[in-house]
Amino acid sequence: MRASLPPGPRAPAGVQTIAWWTRPTAFLERNRARYGKRFTIRLLATPPFVMLSEPEQLKELFAAPPDVLHPGEGAKILEPVVGSHSLILLDEDPHLEQRRLLLPAFHGERMERLADLMAEISEREVASWPEDRAFVSHPRLQALTLEIILRAVFGLAAGPRLDELRTLLTEILEYAATPGSVVPALQRPFFGVGPWAAFLRKRERADELIYELIAERRADGEEGDDVLAMLLAARHEDDSPMSPEEIRDELVTMLVAGHETTASELAWALERLAREPAVRSRLEQEVDAGAEDAYLTATVQETLRRRPVLPNAEPRLVVEPLELGGWGYPTGVCLIANAYLLHHDPDVYPDPYAFRPERFIEQQPGTYTWIPFGGGRRRCIGASFATMEMKVVLSAIIAARRVEPAGERLELTRRRSITVSPGRGATVRLPERVPVAADSDRELAAAAS
Repeated sequence: MRASLPPGPRAPAGVQTIAWWTRPTAFLERNRARYGKRFTIRLLATPPFVMLSEPEQLKELFAAPPDVLHPGEGAKILEPVVGSHSLILLDEDPHLEQRRLLLPAFHGERMERLADLMAEISEREVASWPEDRAFVSHPRLQALTLEIILRAVFGLAAGPRLDELRTLLTEILEYAATPGSVVPALQRPFFGVGPWAAFLRKRERADELIYELIAERRADGEEGDDVLAMLLAARHEDDSPMSPEEIRDELVTMLVAGHETTASELAWALERLAREPAVRSRLEQEVDAGAEDAYLTATVQETLRRRPVLPNAEPRLVVEPLELGGWGYPTGVCLIANAYLLHHDPDVYPDPYAFRPERFIEQQPGTYTWIPFGGGRRRCIGASFATMEMKVVLSAIIAARRVEPAGERLELTRRRSITVSPGRGATVRLPERVPVAADSDRELAAAAS
């Protein structure tokens, strides 16, 4: 068993941090080519990061005891936004207890009840998009996914509170996508001014509105299908309800985890469909037929494989020395399941850079070979919600629009805090498309007349 850390780049941490931020996927691939599938990088203000991307090692990583690896401690940079009660930041027994409380809110049957609401919001939003010119789709998708979360998770109806909270949360999330949100040295107000001070003021006002909403819903005692209703009904092991602080932190966690990530994945899906006419055509045929969604599901799965917007599954901080894959790791190191490298390993996925949904028709995603939502006991609790949302939104787009490229230039990745998104915002053209069934109906009606 080797005790030193796996080899990695020797450049200063500042240089590695710049490469990590500006060219995230190129930086990872360059290191894999030089050092192999397991390597160590060093970034500013963080522990050493050991990148792991072999399925056998990921199986060991995901199965490691919760008192040996602490993903919550590894994600502390998110605390200013999500709060200390967030499921993401908890470890060991507190994490298991909070996860038990949240699981019913993401039960498949409950999620299906929200599908109609998602479809209504999606169809209305898509109808407002330009038909006659190229446009940047990523901001539109951000607005759409935010609206879905505010309606389906927070349970907000149209009105002044929804409008104000939408504006505040948009600005908070925009700040959360900047380096300042994850660099402790920049998280200081200077005489009450500056980006950090503005962020704190907006967070305080947003919290006021969220706590008002929680108090009103708890007083009304009305049940509902939104996630907030499920959290209000949840009970700890001693039968006590979740505190307002716990509910606030979990609502904001769902916002942070399900807004930018889903919007970026949908943007990548449009970017790929615009350049893959065969995939787009088959998807149009399935959506028009309306009988099944196997190819739509496979398209979502392939998008998540080809462009995982969270290249690193939640970093796991080593708090007790352990051996993994024949290597000994000391305390204070972060072990990372690297989704991007795993998903682009030719030993795992033949022709890994091709966008081919058929690969998930032929074989379902593997537990340790497809990890856009992480794995083990820390797998994203909202995975089913995000997958359903992607399918509903893509179906609404495909049913009404034809996805076309807006130029020949491919889009590289750009980092937005801990996520990566299309470098030019997934610029596409979306002219109106008449579904095949609707077109046939019109022809029959014309012939009859």
